[in-house]
Amino acid sequence: MRAVAVKPAGTWSAKAADSVVLDYDDRHRRRMAMTGRRGIAFLLDLAEAVRLRHGDGLVLEDGRIVAVEAAAEPLHEIRLDDPLQLARIAWHLGNRHTPAQILPDAIRLRRDHFLAAMAAGLGAEVVEIEAPFEPEGGAYEAAGVHEHQHHGPDHHHDHGDHHHDHGHGHHSHDHHHHDHKHD
Repeated sequence: MRAVAVKPAGTWSAKAADSVVLDYDDRHRRRMAMTGRRGIAFLLDLAEAVRLRHGDGLVLEDGRIVAVEAAAEPLHEIRLDDPLQLARIAWHLGNRHTPAQILPDAIRLRRDHFLAAMAAGLGAEVVEIEAPFEPEGGAYEAAGVHEHQHHGPDHHHDHGDHHHDHGHGHHSHDHHHHDHKHD
């Protein structure tokens, strides 16, 4: 049995035949053997990797739907009453490319004692919790641009006889391309 499509949360209302409980890492897959909580075994077999969210439905070949449930994970919840200071903390986390779930008055991230100490040093209350982790997908995902299309400061391509070195924190990049003329 294969799951060949995903119905986003809120777009399906059929009774789920089964459910799978997946952590954040296991919710970004293209192909993976799975067994539901009620014992339905199937192969997730999608054309490309998809970020699965809590409440999505995996459509089996026979039309049944297996619900996706986000597993509770050990997280740090960073809380602060000052929205500007919370935004500063979010900037620091983003600068470290840390997946983060943004809530109206808090930020959740996987437990990381270095980042927790940084947030506490910036005045936040940091609490250890167990909860489903649904981090932001990022601007490229929200805009429908696939990750392999992103050409930001960390991109790498094999261009043959030259090399780009894109470090973080630079405002400009020098690209040296060789002009090739074909007669």
